[in-house]
Amino acid sequence: MNLKGRDFLKLLDYTSEEILGLIDLAADLKAKKKAGVPHRLCEGKNVALIFEKTSTRTRCSFEVAAYDLGMGATYLDPTGSQIGKKESIADTARVLSSIYDGIEYRGFGQEIVEELAKYSSVPVWNGLTNEFHPTQILADMLTIRERFGVLKGLKFVYMGDARYNMGNSLMVGCAKLGLHFVACAPEKYFPNAELVETCKAIAAENGGSITLESDVQKAVSGANVIYTDVWVSMGEPDEVWAERIADLTPYQVNASVMKMAAKNAVFMHCLPAFHDLGTTVGKQIHEKFGITEMEVSHEVFESEQSIVFAEAENHMHTIKAVMAATL
Repeated sequence: MNLKGRDFLKLLDYTSEEILGLIDLAADLKAKKKAGVPHRLCEGKNVALIFEKTSTRTRCSFEVAAYDLGMGATYLDPTGSQIGKKESIADTARVLSSIYDGIEYRGFGQEIVEELAKYSSVPVWNGLTNEFHPTQILADMLTIRERFGVLKGLKFVYMGDARYNMGNSLMVGCAKLGLHFVACAPEKYFPNAELVETCKAIAAENGGSITLESDVQKAVSGANVIYTDVWVSMGEPDEVWAERIADLTPYQVNASVMKMAAKNAVFMHCLPAFHDLGTTVGKQIHEKFGITEMEVSHEVFESEQSIVFAEAENHMHTIKAVMAATL
């Protein structure tokens, strides 16, 4: 597998074999890290990390992965870069790629990271856009394979608002790797129809399937993986909370939902999760709407079926694989 010089913008750009190759590489690099075996495969290189949307896990994952590979990393937060403000995206790409060996972008529209890649002479990696979050899906698939030993043929249910980056990317990932993907939500929260049709064709080639279902019991019955995400994405206005809570509360992942799934079912979440009152936002929502948990119950989040922290750790290993393979 030769991915040197390739951008990593969305999983649609990669073949099933290439995605599995990255997962395999991540597993190998994870084993080396656990065994204390140095793997400074990118000694002396440097990467720029552009974060127009802040993050705990993605930033830490990119920085630790870069250091483990022997690289330096420069973090540019929303105040530390002139991208799109005083300097165009095209000019930013040309400047940074003359200084750095790779560029990560986490921010808003997919068109921004695509334009960065167009004008950059070094690999560009998508750390999250409104439409796609490909590094997270690699982490998710590595975690699922560690748990079940396989990916192909598993039933994967995404509950909640499936219109944005996580719903889109998980649907693409499942289609590419032959899982049976189900988006469980009210119809108005289903993924983009054009992307659904694209994924159905990809899934058919790989032995998987794509299903859109509003009935929770039908969706969850026999599921191996139940996945959810926050109901309001970064950058959305606070006014949408009331509507989302009203629409999506029936799709909360709780104990009764997990009982409908297969006996070996696991719960996953890309984090952060609103499962208690341990956050400022959680407390504000509680004061306004009187609820103590949202997309997932605290009981499920802390249960033995929950593998969210293994998933969070694996984000670093898969990001490391992407950087190592493309550099």
